[in-house]
Amino acid sequence: MKIDDLKKQLRGTVLLPGSEEYEASRRIWNAMIDRRPRAIVCCSGPADVQAAVRFAAQEEIYPAIRGGGHNAAGLAMLDDGLVIDVSRMKGIFVEPAARTVTVQTGLTWGEFDRETHVHGLATTGGLISTTGIAGLTLGGGVGWLMGRCGLVCDNTLNYDVVLASGEIARANASENADLFWALKGGGGNFGVVTSITYHMYPIQEVLSGLLLYPLSTAREVLRFYRDFTSGGIPDELTMYAAALCAPDGVPVVALIPAWCGEVEEGERVLKPVRTFESPIADLITRMPYPAMQQMIDGVAPFGLRSYWKSQFLRELTDETIEQFVAFAETSVSSRSIAILEHAHGAVARVPDDATAFPTRSAPYDLAVIGLWTNADDDQANITWTRRFHSAMERWSTHLVYVNALDQDDVDRIPEAYGPNYKRLCEVKAKYDPENRFRRNQNIRSLTNAH
Repeated sequence: MKIDDLKKQLRGTVLLPGSEEYEASRRIWNAMIDRRPRAIVCCSGPADVQAAVRFAAQEEIYPAIRGGGHNAAGLAMLDDGLVIDVSRMKGIFVEPAARTVTVQTGLTWGEFDRETHVHGLATTGGLISTTGIAGLTLGGGVGWLMGRCGLVCDNTLNYDVVLASGEIARANASENADLFWALKGGGGNFGVVTSITYHMYPIQEVLSGLLLYPLSTAREVLRFYRDFTSGGIPDELTMYAAALCAPDGVPVVALIPAWCGEVEEGERVLKPVRTFESPIADLITRMPYPAMQQMIDGVAPFGLRSYWKSQFLRELTDETIEQFVAFAETSVSSRSIAILEHAHGAVARVPDDATAFPTRSAPYDLAVIGLWTNADDDQANITWTRRFHSAMERWSTHLVYVNALDQDDVDRIPEAYGPNYKRLCEVKAKYDPENRFRRNQNIRSLTNAH
């Protein structure tokens, strides 16, 4: 690679092996990923992205794209190649009257929320504030507000994208509508997205927190969770259940409601949840929306080793719950999490083919997230995660959330898109015919087997 030629075209910088800044920039959320690119291009804006993409085409190389670097599969980094890093691109422009915000794609959700909260606005934005906005959005994006607001991608109005040709395209309902559809859940397959415009909602204060119960009561708690969530809960309530360890290392099962409507009404709706058993701790309280976005950040901090398996479940039977609890009881790491994410309301009212993200009717998403600190424990944790996942497949819809695929899940990529996969392949062939952007959960054109 003729890096000196690229440097002359940039306002940003190029990081090369040997510098402290390079070492810091190649580190991403999952500590299992230890890759050493030949160069990291730290872009200051869309023009730098264009220069880097054109350079990649000239050199016939296939760059990785780094935003927040939070993806478990480590797709933001590669060995001996080029990384296009947009994490310094953090512009944000809020239009309070229109209830929209246009942002550059280097932001994390915490940074996004900090600025939009000033105006009393929010939109669905994942579960952990350190996640980058771009990867979450492009994969569809589940989050605390999705019962009322839908997925993250349901609230995108416009994307600016640097295509494989180096040209900048705008994708919205009237311009490049096929690309707009594909970007709503189709991942990083179609170009480097440099800015996104979102529809926002007047949400400032929420009611949320964790209810913690002994793991020995998990069967009763999860049966209550199933019955409560399947009983027609309001759109304003999104509720998860999780097996994890409390800060003192004690295994617990947690119910995690997130209410984003009128707070007094939320207290009424949540009364049966808070009174059905005696929890170890009831941490539910009124809080600003950004606080809810940060409340489980400590569960999955930067720098742990991690391995994921995920699938959508069609139901939670007593037998499903029994299997879930049996594996939770045998977790080999106190840091690992198994989470059930309930989807309903606005998410389910979007037709399956309206966006690239097809999974609208599956009620629960199971994510088994192995987390640990010591490399010597890799195999034990990976094996536990895989066995947990396999044991739950009897209740699977055989669809998966693309953002939860790990690096060994290549064969499952069509499961992320179901009936929309063929159409995505056609859009890929149109906008990235040489599969320049392949360092992702890759959708290949039907005529390109690279």
